This record gives sequence, C-alpha cells and structure tokens, in this order.
Amino acid sequence: MHFPYLDIIIRSAAVYFFMTIALRIFGKKELSQLNTADVILILLISNSVQNAMVGPDTSLWGGLVAALVLFIINFIIKKLMHRSKFFSDLLLDKPEVLIHNGKLDFKALSRLDISHDELKEAMREHGLEHFTDVKLCMLEIDGTISIISEDKKNLKQTHYKRKHNHKILKK
Repeated sequence: MHFPYLDIIIRSAAVYFFMTIALRIFGKKELSQLNTADVILILLISNSVQNAMVGPDTSLWGGLVAALVLFIINFIIKKLMHRSKFFSDLLLDKPEVLIHNGKLDFKALSRLDISHDELKEAMREHGLEHFTDVKLCMLEIDGTISIISEDKKNLKQTHYKRKHNHKILKK
C-alpha cells in the first residue's frame, strides 16, 4: 500500500533539516536584521526548495501537507530544544562576550565580524560614549547586542539589532 503523500512528507522533512543545518553553518546571527539581499535570498531559497518538497504534486493538498509537515517538525524541534540540553546546544549558538569591564575581546569581535562602528552605535543607543563605561556587552543568540553599563544608578540593558558588517575590527 502506497500512501500518496508519503513522498511529500519525506521530501519536506529533508528540506527542513537541510535548511536548519545550512542556517547553523552559515550563521543565524545574520538573520537578526534582514536587508534586501537577505530577503531576496530567502525568497529564492523558498522557491527553489518548493519543488524539492512537493515534487510533481502541485495540488492544494500537496502544498498543505508540505506546510503541515514543516509546522510539525518545527514544533517537535522546539520541544526537544526546550527539554534537552543536547538538542539546544546542537541547534543554538551561545551568547558571546564582546566587552567585559571595559575591555574588548578582539578575538571574539574578529571571529564574529563585528566592527568598531557597530559596537559604538550600540553604545550610543545606550547613552554610552567610552568602552570603559561598559560593564558587559554580549552578542545574544538572536543576533542582538546587549549592553549593561557600569553606571550603578543607571543600570539598564538595551538591545541593538545587528546590521550587515562593512568593516572588521582590527587589533
């Protein structure tokens, strides 16, 4: 007995896992602030994998089955990440310290391709002018830059959405 939509289910699952691995390799941090080129890439990828998921079945039911499979897999993956440290570590990046007690981590900044201008912009959004005023600056797992200031009476945290990098911070 052949289930008519089994092929679509298998294809959709394969595309989902391929895209998950590709985003892990190429960096989810870049998705925190989409620019025009990123949106075009996402649209082209979705168009290119559509046929890979549904094959020759271009019916409404074929598309709905593919979408349902993607939603179910996404739901299961999120539950596994919530319940299992192994899956969470496998799929999520770790937050990265960029500045600690006013000292920049040049290796992390270079590896993450975060420019001096990006750091200064994030600091200005928080009302800070000097690196020495920063108690802790982190690149969060969602790609935002969080800053906690050294000022005890004005201790607050802000988030800065990363934009595409133009310069790499030099040592």
